[in-house]
Order: sequence, then structure tokens, then C-alpha cells
Amino acid sequence: MLETPRIVEADEQLTAVVSFRVPRAEIAEAMGAGRMALIEVLARQGIEPTGPWFSRHHRMDPDWFDFEVGLPVAGRVTPEGGVEPSTLPAGRVALTVYHGDYEGLGTAWSDFMIWLEENGYQPAEQLWEHYAAGEDGSPATVLCRPVL
Repeated sequence: MLETPRIVEADEQLTAVVSFRVPRAEIAEAMGAGRMALIEVLARQGIEPTGPWFSRHHRMDPDWFDFEVGLPVAGRVTPEGGVEPSTLPAGRVALTVYHGDYEGLGTAWSDFMIWLEENGYQPAEQLWEHYAAGEDGSPATVLCRPVL
């Protein structure tokens, strides 16, 4: 299920990330490695996450994923072991929440993009997803796309 999309004014958000450029088939492995690196580095540096995991895709390509795995954080991370400081940008962002498993995520993005087009919004190239859980503990993914 996809909630009705909305447009918000987002504040810049401080993050810690691990960047990857991998073939599509290797995304799950890269995400797992990125999450582990973030957990270890943030714990060593005493930095607390302030929100859920996310992945930000810089460019969409059918064969390659150019993306980062990250966490919003309370303080600036010192670069270590592939973990770097970054930010999620401020500005106008279209967002919606997808309730369902990974297999339906592609359809959710497609439906979201149709909504953007039908409502006259021009999306920026990058996008990101926050991985959360619904009130009942079921998977929930917040889909975010900056709009021009």
C-alpha cells in the first residue's frame, strides 16, 4: 500500500554514510556491509543515530547502483573505514510511505513517479528511502524525491 504523497520543505540533515557503486545484483551485500561499517564506526566515535537507516541513490541506472547507505546522526562523524560525513539536502521533497515487503518496492516507486508527473512535479535525479516500520511492526519505507 502506498500512502498519498505530499510535498514538504525539508531541513538539511547531518548524516554518516558509506558510498558504493555496484552491479544491481550486489546491492544487498553492499547494504549489509555498509550498515555494519556504520554501526562499528558510530559506536567507536560515540555518535548516536537520530533516525532510521536510509539509502540515497545519486543516479538511476538499470545495471549499476551508485548509492550510499547511511544514518542521520547527532554529530559529525570523523572519516574512518569507508564511513564519511554527509548530509541529506534541504529543500522541497516529495515523499510517501510504502507499506509492504521489498518485492513491491519497485511498483511503489513507479506509482510514486506517476503521481509526481500527473501533479506537475519535476523530480531531481537523486532519491532516497528511509527504512522504518509501521505501527504494527510491518515493513514501511519512506520514499523521498527532491522536486524542482
